[in-house]
Amino acid sequence: MDEKITIIEGPPPIFESIDDGWALGLNESPSVYYTALTRLRTYNGPALVERCHRMWTQKQPIYLHYRNEMGLEEKVPILAARSSETNDGQVLFLWIRREDSDVDLEYDDEDDLTNLE
Repeated sequence: MDEKITIIEGPPPIFESIDDGWALGLNESPSVYYTALTRLRTYNGPALVERCHRMWTQKQPIYLHYRNEMGLEEKVPILAARSSETNDGQVLFLWIRREDSDVDLEYDDEDDLTNLE
């Protein structure tokens, strides 16, 4: 159970492109990956961050499990985690890694690559 964080209700997570220097460093590897940030509401953010730290201390991966828009189960590795208290409750920030083939590309009218989502 410790090897994953599961979204049990609500829509699929929204993965945001990142441009923070430290977060871009999470992508350093011989393979091409897409690193993104997702923000999730939670009731136990500090406990979920602690679960991530326990797995990383053991040099084990931890995954975010969720259902995509088609209802199929997906999982992505979590690279970093932070919890924050807001006026609306706790928010869990997860930096994740996706394979390049999973990235949605957006093109403009001239078919030039303009944005990664």
